[in-house]
Amino acid sequence: MTTPATIEFLPARGTDLEAVEGTLVVFAAADGVLGPAASEIDEAMGGALTRAVGDDFKGKPGTARSISYPGGMAAKRVILAAIGDDPDRTAARKTGSAIAKVLAKGDVTLCPAGLADDKLVAEMLWAMILRLYDFNDFKTDDEAKDNARAVAVVTPRLAGLQKAFAPFRALAEGVFFTRDLVNKPANVLTTNSFAKELKALEKLGVEVEVLGERELKKLGARALLAVGQGSASESKIVVMKWIGSKRKQAPLALVGKGVVFDTGGISLKPAGGMEDMTMDMGGAGVVSGVMKTLALRQAKANVIGVVGLVENMPGGKAQRPGDIVESMKGDTVEVINTDAEGRLVLCDALWYTQQEFEPQGVIDLATLTGAMVIALGHHRAGYFSNDDKLAGQFGEAADLVGDDAWRMPLGKPYADQLKSRLADLKNVGGRPAGSITAAEFLHRFIQDGMPWIHIDIAGVASVSSATELAPKGATGWGVAALDQLVRTRMER
Repeated sequence: MTTPATIEFLPARGTDLEAVEGTLVVFAAADGVLGPAASEIDEAMGGALTRAVGDDFKGKPGTARSISYPGGMAAKRVILAAIGDDPDRTAARKTGSAIAKVLAKGDVTLCPAGLADDKLVAEMLWAMILRLYDFNDFKTDDEAKDNARAVAVVTPRLAGLQKAFAPFRALAEGVFFTRDLVNKPANVLTTNSFAKELKALEKLGVEVEVLGERELKKLGARALLAVGQGSASESKIVVMKWIGSKRKQAPLALVGKGVVFDTGGISLKPAGGMEDMTMDMGGAGVVSGVMKTLALRQAKANVIGVVGLVENMPGGKAQRPGDIVESMKGDTVEVINTDAEGRLVLCDALWYTQQEFEPQGVIDLATLTGAMVIALGHHRAGYFSNDDKLAGQFGEAADLVGDDAWRMPLGKPYADQLKSRLADLKNVGGRPAGSITAAEFLHRFIQDGMPWIHIDIAGVASVSSATELAPKGATGWGVAALDQLVRTRMER
C-alpha cells in the first residue's frame, strides 16, 4: 500500500538550515519580502533569494520557485514559495500543491516561520502530502518504485502546529487507502482480494464480517447476486464495524457500491474506455477509507461500513435484459439494462444495513451514473437526501474540507419514470434525469423515517488529469467529508 510522507516537527532554535540536506522550502510574502528562514539562508546563498524575488516573483498563492545546488548550502535544492496576502484555506492548499509539484525525490524540510496561522500551515502540509501520492505498485523500475519521503517542519511554534496537523495524519492514511483500492486493476482487486484488504482492518480494531454467496442467498439478496452471476468471482457483502463511543449511540451507516469491474454485462459497454471501469468500486473504496481513518484516530463514534462486492460480467449465467429479480426487501425489479447494475447491488445492501443495524442514518456512495458527469462534470459530486438536517450537516462538512458537492432534487415525477408493466419497478427510467431516477430507485429501499443521503461520485472518484490535491487517477474524494461529518454529528 502507498504510505503518506512522514511528518516530523522540529524546533526552530538549534536547527542549522545551512546544513539541511535534500530540499529546503522557505517562504516570501506577497510583496516579495523574505520570511525569517528565507532571510537567514539568503545570506549564505550570496543573495540568490533576493535576486530571485526581484526576477518577476509574483508572490501569489501557489508560487513555488526552485533553485538547484545553491552555493553555501548543503541542500541540493531550495524552493522559495509564497502563500499570498490574507491567505485562506484555498490559498494554503494551492501553495502546498505547488510545492509538491516542484519537489524532487528525497527528503524535504519546510520552514514556515512567519506564516502566522498554524491551521493554514497544516492545510498547506495536507495538500502537499496528498499531491505527492504516487501509485507505483506495478512498476518494476527500482527508482520509480522509490517514493518514500520524510518531511521535516521547522517551526518556532512546535506544539501549536503539531496540534493543528494532528487530524490530518489518520485522514491521509484513509485517503491513500481509498486511492490504492480504486487504482488497482480488476485482476488484482477481485471480490476476494478486496474482502481480504478489509479483513486486515481488524488489526486496527475494526470488526469485519464477510458474507459470501451462501449467506446472501439465505438473506434473500437476489438483486445483488444477479449482478455477479455471470462472473467467476464470488459476490459478497463485507460489514465493517467501528464501535468507538461508550455512550448508547445508534450507528451511522455508510454503504458503498463495490463493482470491482463493470463490463455492462449483456448490455455491454463500448470497448473504448472500458479499462476505466476498474474504478466502479469507488463507493466501496471511500467507505473503506473512512473506516480506516476512524480506527486510526480512535474516533469516539459508532459507524458501520457495508460494501457490496460484485463483478459484472457477460457469460452463460449472466442476467439478461428483461429478467425480473426479487430484492431482499421483496420488491420485484425488471432489468431493462444490465449496465444499471450498481443500484441492484445497493438496494440489497441498503435494506440489509437498515434491517440488521437500525442506524441513526444511512449514507450510500456509488459511481452510479454517467448522467451525473454530464450534470456536474468532474468538479463536484451530486447528493440526494430525504432529510434536510442530515443533508445540511453533510453539505457543511463537505464545504469545510473542500470536497465539493451539490445537492440534487428528488420527487415523485422522477420515481414515476421507473414504473414497470411487469414488475414493481424498472432498474432504469430512461435518459432524462438519469442520475435522479437512479437516486429514486434507491430511495424506494429506504425505510420510512430513515434519514438518508445518496452520493453519486461518478465524476469525482477518478479523474483523467491531475487536480490540486491528487495526481491523475483516484482522488479519494469523500473520505475527508464523511470523517468531518462523523466529527460534527457524533463526536461533539
